[in-house]
Amino acid sequence: MTSWITICDTCKREGWETTDMSVTDGERLAALIEAAALACDSVATRRVSCTMGCERACNIIVQGAGKIGYSLGKFEPNAEAAEAIVAYAAMHAESETGQVPFRQWPQGVKGHFVSRHVPVPALP
Repeated sequence: MTSWITICDTCKREGWETTDMSVTDGERLAALIEAAALACDSVATRRVSCTMGCERACNIIVQGAGKIGYSLGKFEPNAEAAEAIVAYAAMHAESETGQVPFRQWPQGVKGHFVSRHVPVPALP
């Protein structure tokens, strides 16, 4: 089953205003995640403008149908973070419930979890 990585493309990390400001940190991270996800059939990506976690930029959400989802933040917009996010999303996709044992998490996502979202109940 597919797990989705939703990427906030408007995220700006502290100090962003001192850069050239032509591309947000969220756009940088999104491009890296999208490139890394191309090699993973069980992971899809999408961009959104604002996940309302500005104090924790850069933010992403990992979710799948009928599974627990997770919000993560405070990422550097670099290839290492993108690869860890995609690797975690692939494990999430393989999990029946969306839960992945801590010992299996890629090092690059540890310390970045913000919240857990229970699946939406099925309609009767």
